[in-house]
Amino acid sequence: MSHPHPELGPPPPLPDGGLRVTPLGGLGEIGRNMTVFEYGGRLLIVDCGVLFPEEEQPGIDLILPDFSSIRDRLDDIEGIVLTHGHEDHIGAVPFLLREKPDIPLIGSKLTLALIEAKLQEHRIRPYTLEVAEGHRERIGPFDCEFVAVNHSIPDALAVAIRTPAGMVVHTGDFKMDQLPLDNRLTDLHAFARLSEEGIDLLLSDSTNAEVPGFVPPERDISNVLHQVFGNARKRIIVASFASHIHRIQQILDAANEYGRRVAFVGRSMVRNMGIARDLGYLKVPPGLVVDVKTLDDLPDREVVLVCTGSQGEPMAALSRMANRDHQIRIVQGDTVILASSLIPGNENAVYRVINGLTRWGANVVHKGNAKVHVSGHASAGELLYFYNICRPKNLMPVHGEWRHLRANAELGALTGVPHDRIVIAEDGVVVDLIEGKAKISGKVQAGYVYVDGLSVGDVGEPALKDRKILGDEGIISVFVVIDSSTGKITGGPHIQARGSGIEDSAFGDVAPRITEVLERSAQDGVVEPHQLQQLVRRTLGKWVSDNYRRRPMILPVVVDV
Repeated sequence: MSHPHPELGPPPPLPDGGLRVTPLGGLGEIGRNMTVFEYGGRLLIVDCGVLFPEEEQPGIDLILPDFSSIRDRLDDIEGIVLTHGHEDHIGAVPFLLREKPDIPLIGSKLTLALIEAKLQEHRIRPYTLEVAEGHRERIGPFDCEFVAVNHSIPDALAVAIRTPAGMVVHTGDFKMDQLPLDNRLTDLHAFARLSEEGIDLLLSDSTNAEVPGFVPPERDISNVLHQVFGNARKRIIVASFASHIHRIQQILDAANEYGRRVAFVGRSMVRNMGIARDLGYLKVPPGLVVDVKTLDDLPDREVVLVCTGSQGEPMAALSRMANRDHQIRIVQGDTVILASSLIPGNENAVYRVINGLTRWGANVVHKGNAKVHVSGHASAGELLYFYNICRPKNLMPVHGEWRHLRANAELGALTGVPHDRIVIAEDGVVVDLIEGKAKISGKVQAGYVYVDGLSVGDVGEPALKDRKILGDEGIISVFVVIDSSTGKITGGPHIQARGSGIEDSAFGDVAPRITEVLERSAQDGVVEPHQLQQLVRRTLGKWVSDNYRRRPMILPVVVDV
């Protein structure tokens, strides 16, 4: 198995007849999925998603793929193929189209509807090409065939990309639910047909590669939901992804059976469910869904709220309910259902929300105590089955953290893929398919690009480090006025602390030291404000460290007059 090396340099020019595969996100992480294919000087992008921030990225709203490696080649892009409508696959599209709005988007009916609604908020009208399973489209030099796959959102597609260099199959996210709610199976017959033609490189979903066996059917959740609905005596609040239409359908079915009305809470939830209903993916009995404003007129036992926040996102509806920062107040006897998995890295945030809800008297039903979620990703048993059907000549695990990628690679090896034909890469690592063999040829920049409010890419790691210091240790400011001609202190030092846990009165001990250091520097002829600020920072920092074992941010201001 080949794997990236820290010393990898930029890749050489792609040889004639070769196909280049460059993942810009989704490898070594759950989210930010984006892969760039290059043949004959032209580019095809598969997916363009976001990653959601973790606790060590305070203030960040979204994390985007790094477009810098393709920024000067936007005219070479033939299109963006979107495998399905989850945010980690479509969420970064508006940010790429800001740079070139006429890049065509290719996807299924639901996927395009979801991204078009998102782009409308960015005031972008995209060029789109709607495709479905069985369709085959020529996109520049890329001959793309689309294959139905089953996932936790309708209308998901895998894509087979044919070029003279060989055929590459990208699964997108998939599983093999044999009893899907929409009766749309993963098309194993189509994959077997592609296998007979010869799959030169398979990019396969790795998310559940460590999990043995097979994923249970989505419909298994129905019995648990009916049990919860039957036992609930007050309101039921369900938190789910705003795109999990199959899960919401089961919630609607249970609410209808138990005589409850349903209201959607949160802009993305209202928007997505409206799209799904209008396109016929969500079956809503007449009168079942009502406006949230009408709920006050209904008894609690007739109310179901469906909202976002199943991952503990700070600004999502459920988190705000747990913090008493939402118009909907949790009361004793409410039932809250977290109908989703825990995305790695979100565990602490989710359990914090669960504790907050429980504090206010809610009965919280989650994956840990009831079967209210099944995964949308193939487990190890399904992947083995899949590899035996596809028989790829080369394998590149995608979509997963390092442990998932390695587990997926081992599964491929068990089914007969030679070890030297299995490529474990990471974001930015360039893989070339030349004369039927995939190998790593270099690396391009593929770091995190942070979205903070209206700012895209302006906040970097140094700023995040400062934010973490501020959050963990607080800040101490020092203000000193000196005479520009003599260097003597004419005002201060005035010291104030915020969030450091140190009372302002304690700084009386260190102020004379700062004065002494500045007076000594004046005698030595040092009067440049920046140098004096560094002296103040070091003096105060050492005193805080010696006396409190803390390292707050120190902000010295020296003004010469």
